Amino acid sequence: MKTKSYEIDMCNGPLTGKLLKFAVPLMLSGILQLLFNAADIVVVGRFAGHQALAAVGSTGSLINLLVNVFIGLSIGTNVLVANYMGARQEKAVSETVHTSILLSLLCGTFLIFFGIVLAKPLLTLMGTPDDVLSQATLYMRIYFVGMPATMLYNFGAAVLRATGDTQRPLYFLFAAGIINVVLNLVFVICFDMGVAGVATATVISQCVSALLVLRCLLHETGCFKLYLNRLHIHKDKLIQMIRIGLPAGMQGAIFSISNVLIQSSINSFGSVAMAGSTASSNLEGFVYTSMNAFYQACLSFTSQNLGADKKERINKILITCEALVFTVGLVLGNLAFFFGDKLLQIYSSDPEVIRYGLMRMQVICTVYFLCGLMDVLVGSMRGLNYSIIPMIVSLAGACGLRILWIFTVFQWHRSLFVLYLSYPVTWLVTAVAHLICFLIIRKKLDERKHYELGN
Repeated sequence: MKTKSYEIDMCNGPLTGKLLKFAVPLMLSGILQLLFNAADIVVVGRFAGHQALAAVGSTGSLINLLVNVFIGLSIGTNVLVANYMGARQEKAVSETVHTSILLSLLCGTFLIFFGIVLAKPLLTLMGTPDDVLSQATLYMRIYFVGMPATMLYNFGAAVLRATGDTQRPLYFLFAAGIINVVLNLVFVICFDMGVAGVATATVISQCVSALLVLRCLLHETGCFKLYLNRLHIHKDKLIQMIRIGLPAGMQGAIFSISNVLIQSSINSFGSVAMAGSTASSNLEGFVYTSMNAFYQACLSFTSQNLGADKKERINKILITCEALVFTVGLVLGNLAFFFGDKLLQIYSSDPEVIRYGLMRMQVICTVYFLCGLMDVLVGSMRGLNYSIIPMIVSLAGACGLRILWIFTVFQWHRSLFVLYLSYPVTWLVTAVAHLICFLIIRKKLDERKHYELGN
């Protein structure tokens, strides 16, 4: 198999440098993706008022709920391609790539109709205030028109990440991000399109990033080169992708369900509290996506080493990723809170919006590293082809406990501080549960290898 300059040898040599080489472009890619939404939020907050800001922000958890199941399937793509790359099974890599790209287009097309039809009923069910509902519905409906492009980019980037290539997706998102920012300003300031303008700009920028990743795969020369006339659903690869990716997607949806409930609770405090939470949440996203790069690194490196039968490196990969994600989460989270007052002013000049935003950041940003530690453990288990166990743990620890918190502790003391406290509490409990599960899985793998050697 010919090695490309963009690829990383994940199965040999020191880990820290290679993990950083993989993760840093991925961090920057995630930050650029967030800038799509940040540009939306900043522009509407500055030029269309706090109601438009609340409208855009109130859709985030609901969009994630509808999309995460399908995005999870791209994790199945990442794991499968990495496994087959590590095992040097080129035909299987190619079949997985072609199955994934066709699947992404089918999922995206389905989501167009799903999102457009359900936008208003679901936003109403969440208790979105009447002064925000119509704008939030419009934003969601336009946003979902771009779902085929969103899915295509995510699945295509998953293929590239499995080979260690996190640089080219960064370049693609940079180009799309520039287009998004420029179009936001043009549509909102020049044409006074409000939330419709920022949604349209986002859809166009997503199409640009999707076309660039598609062009990249079409011009590859290795086993993950894409041929349009070979697009086909290979049943065995689809089943494996679903087995790995669907639980991952369900886990994402489970988190989103609890976040939808929290958003509904935030909505009860009015549009100003919603706007403050939206701005804070967007800033938190920059910390989260930086930590999430190490989840992706742990997933890809573990998958390739499992495929190459180098299980002795898996513990080292996990420990190194946990150390890196702890450092990044601790530093960036606390820096975000320390400069929170200045950062929130980017989104809104309203003192009350800033006050509500700082309240959230105080609880969440200062201990955000707990979320990173939890996610890296999940990445390791998924890389080992165990996806159902993390889903069940998250169902009980993150979703179940968070919902229980909302209906008990929050009801006893209805304040935003108590509501936000549900996040760090559930991260800690779930991380401990994931660690116990990982140790059990590693013991099973070691026992299986010992048994195979004995025979």
